[in-house]
Amino acid sequence: MADDRVRKLAEDALNHLTAELEAGKSEALQSYLATMGTFHRYSWGNVLLIASQRPDATHVAGYHTWRDLGRHVKSGEKGIMIFAPMLAKQRENSLQPPHPNETVTKKNDVFRLTGFRAAFVFDVEQTEGKPLPEFSKTTGNPREFADKLKEFVAKQGISVEYDKSISPAQGVSSGGKIRLIPDMPPAEEFSVLAHELAHEMLHHKKDETRLPKVVRETQAEAVAYVVSRGVGLETNSAAADYIALYNGDKQTLAESLSVIHDTSSRILDELLPERLTPTHEKNPERATDKPDQSRDEPGRADPVQSPPAGQLPDQSDSISLDR
Repeated sequence: MADDRVRKLAEDALNHLTAELEAGKSEALQSYLATMGTFHRYSWGNVLLIASQRPDATHVAGYHTWRDLGRHVKSGEKGIMIFAPMLAKQRENSLQPPHPNETVTKKNDVFRLTGFRAAFVFDVEQTEGKPLPEFSKTTGNPREFADKLKEFVAKQGISVEYDKSISPAQGVSSGGKIRLIPDMPPAEEFSVLAHELAHEMLHHKKDETRLPKVVRETQAEAVAYVVSRGVGLETNSAAADYIALYNGDKQTLAESLSVIHDTSSRILDELLPERLTPTHEKNPERATDKPDQSRDEPGRADPVQSPPAGQLPDQSDSISLDR
């Protein structure tokens, strides 16, 4: 059983996260969503074309879209070919109702799809200029707790592998196996591993009734938030942003508080020495016998592409996407 100090630590962290969710979307998330809204949601055929020409593509857009975002295509870069629709305006005196292949604009102009043409887009790695907005990330130094967390994962009979192919996801939980994207910063890897471990502990039981995705992701991310704060990492607003991206809110969190509290306490009980509770000072290298529980610091970080345009995969594996 986790001792009272660990349980108090978990309670304080959950109170912080609840306050952040109650405050609504952070500026970082709003900026991210606004920018992602400029990227088109490509058809399945175009997705296959993009993947066949540039398998590691993450965010693609046309030349002018990149320019509008303050970036420009690097000299010598070769475009990724896709098919773009060709639309022709219907004559104004036509009395025929719109055809299924016709689009009505806000000005009531009707356009008919007449065919497709080759167009070219570029991946973000083919451009340079103004940085794209990103989610807040967990920062700091997990120190010896990174190895301790991996040891705890192994004790549960869960393997951990590094796999580039899961990109743009940062982590994937498959029931007995966790895959992580390689070369993440230590704090971010710790947070993602804690998130996927929570999925393993809560959402891969054979006789379990499958919960809605928003609930699963809220539970896993809240556990990662509590554990990350528990070892002294700076959590920023990443957890609240991540939960909000899945349409989770204070109520979603409240309905799962018990399971989140018990799961995070169980993990922290394994990670923290008996007489040591870390501080939440800006320098996480320090630890004292008395935990700093008064710090009023904002919170910490599985959308169907992260997909650039924000769709969320709902499959048997639990996925942590770029956050």
